[in-house]
Amino acid sequence: MPIQNRYEFVFLFDVTNGNPNGDPDAGNMPRLDPESSRGLVTDVCLKRKIRNYIELTEGDRAGFEIYVKEKSVLNLQNKKAYEALGLKNDPKKLPKDRDKASEITAWMCKNFFDVRTFGAVMTTDVNSGQVRGPVQLAFARSEDPIIPLEISITRMAVTTEKEAESQSGDNRTMGRKYIVPYGLYRVHGFVSASLANKLEHKSAELQGSGFSDSDLEKLWQALEHMFDHDRSASRGEMVARHLVIFKHASALGNAPAHELFERVTIDRANGDTGSPAQAFSDYAVNLDAQAIRGFKHIVEVN
Repeated sequence: MPIQNRYEFVFLFDVTNGNPNGDPDAGNMPRLDPESSRGLVTDVCLKRKIRNYIELTEGDRAGFEIYVKEKSVLNLQNKKAYEALGLKNDPKKLPKDRDKASEITAWMCKNFFDVRTFGAVMTTDVNSGQVRGPVQLAFARSEDPIIPLEISITRMAVTTEKEAESQSGDNRTMGRKYIVPYGLYRVHGFVSASLANKLEHKSAELQGSGFSDSDLEKLWQALEHMFDHDRSASRGEMVARHLVIFKHASALGNAPAHELFERVTIDRANGDTGSPAQAFSDYAVNLDAQAIRGFKHIVEVN
């Protein structure tokens, strides 16, 4: 059964001596707001980690396939719906029959976790429609400015024989990597019961993406544990710190999102506000002026 309540959430995570989200247009330097020098992590980056966690924990279990998985071919993903329903694909078009068009998109929602969660534009050559997902994330932003460091590294090997000959067997290669010494990042998220229950499609009316309470629990689990399974040389120390969930009493909601987000405040316990922090202990995180402990906090909004 689709979720019946609207949610907003505040997710806090930090990085120590790592690169949480490299910018390919800047030599993989950590993403940065040039005006404030605060670090950024894109919504796409966080969604990738959630997808990877679900794929790792659920495997091939029915209903939990991942649509946008690494190295996947989206036309082949879309084709699965046509094959399962015994329908013929008309290039770039959904079936003219509204019920069949709706059935194809609904099949994609039912079988792919990330489609019914985040939505997807599946209007490729094999057209499976479009879904506006009930779960959306904003960009994560560091609480204080960060100072990315460029570190020189040495590899005790070369790639080609020609390089070895030019170095007379010394076989060393110099390289560089960027790190953030420390940064605490905050991201806001939104979960819409209305989009989970009913979606409007340009050629058909769907009965929602079907995002359920059990799917929601999987999302919370992913946020808590996804960094534990995403270690690399550049992301060795990333930690999920706090998840504050605002649960509304209705599908439409009982309070504006921005007012709920303002109830979570982050103050400097050590060091000056606006200067780079050194560790998570430099911050005091409060909910309604009360210090919060533990990871997950659910607040009822009536």
